[in-house]
Amino acid sequence: MRPIRLFSLLFLVIGLAGCAHPAAAPEASPSPPPAVASPPPEPQAALPEQQEPAASSPEAPPQPLPEAAFFSQTGIASFYGHAHDGNATANGRRFDHREFTAAHPSLPFGTLVRVTNLNNGRTVTVEITDRGPHVKKRVIDVSLAAARALRMQKRGITRVRVEAFRIDQTARG
Repeated sequence: MRPIRLFSLLFLVIGLAGCAHPAAAPEASPSPPPAVASPPPEPQAALPEQQEPAASSPEAPPQPLPEAAFFSQTGIASFYGHAHDGNATANGRRFDHREFTAAHPSLPFGTLVRVTNLNNGRTVTVEITDRGPHVKKRVIDVSLAAARALRMQKRGITRVRVEAFRIDQTARG
């Protein structure tokens, strides 16, 4: 055999022999864990052994249903922007395209409504500050800020659902 083959074979045998024996554990004592103060575990309420958690129990009280809207309307929304900036709205405020406001033909001023773009599911909450829209078959005009949030500013119009909830009206204080 040639010396290179013999050396390679010897190296392979030694390498494999080293893998065949388990490594001996050192006999030194393990070092103690670092002295770091950790908060004690929080106590958890124990359930009786025969009782299932309330969520899976058939006797669990029913969860309250989400609040139903007191106003709901579906139709086409449009928006108005820069050209109307500074003009007085029907409630007397000055229009600002950067605010989340809207015009609706009948909802009281100050009503907060959720407008959902039915094409993409995006929702914004706007305050009714003006009357409109003044185009047939449209249900609401939103400000440019709201239109951008709904991602409808490029087309100019989109199908929406307009909903008003009592919880939104009382949350304002």
